[in-house]
Amino acid sequence: MQCVILAAGKGTRMRPLTEQTPKPLIEVCGKPLLQHIVEALPDEVDEIILVVNYLEEQIRRHCGLHYCGKLVQYVHQENAVGGTGEALLAAAPLIEGRFMFMYADDIHGSYALKAAVTYPYAMLSVQHDEPQHFGVLDLNSDGTLKAIHEKPAEPTSNLINIGGMVLDKKIFKYDVARSANGELYVTDMVTAFAQDYPVMVVEQSLWLPLGKPEDILAAEKMLGCNR
Repeated sequence: MQCVILAAGKGTRMRPLTEQTPKPLIEVCGKPLLQHIVEALPDEVDEIILVVNYLEEQIRRHCGLHYCGKLVQYVHQENAVGGTGEALLAAAPLIEGRFMFMYADDIHGSYALKAAVTYPYAMLSVQHDEPQHFGVLDLNSDGTLKAIHEKPAEPTSNLINIGGMVLDKKIFKYDVARSANGELYVTDMVTAFAQDYPVMVVEQSLWLPLGKPEDILAAEKMLGCNR
């Protein structure tokens, strides 16, 4: 099974740490963020596809053709500002079937990722006290996804999208769901996909988003490796 990891962004909110280092290689507890992500992947994943752009040569040198025991392929994303959907589309030619999808921004617990691959299609979520700042999940009665509402003024639940999905190549049939600004987002594609296929929502017990430099210290404290 393959896992597509989006690692092309400039990490502007993480500056100055990302001025000379790509965000996936910023260290947390003494090892790169990307290593935390790959080590949490279930054993079913034996290959990763890294979508790269900003300072990509550093990522290529660091990971090589094998990383954490998994094969590695690289895709250069030409349009690095076209939305997450454009980044996923860049990897489409390399995807063979069912695959995982991750962002190179967050640390995830391995248990929920392992649970996600037991379903044909799945996505991870957490309960959050301020869901209006995220993509809020609306569920069907059977626990599958009904829709993702981006930053709604009046959230219908506290469940939010945190990345980490199990999809297959059929997702690329839904690349027409573009936003008003012309960008394509994975969340819009998955909402459309979920109208035709059941996407099980799996709650994640460990999710550490890393957007700003101060988030690194908070994550290290949570992981018990304060410097």
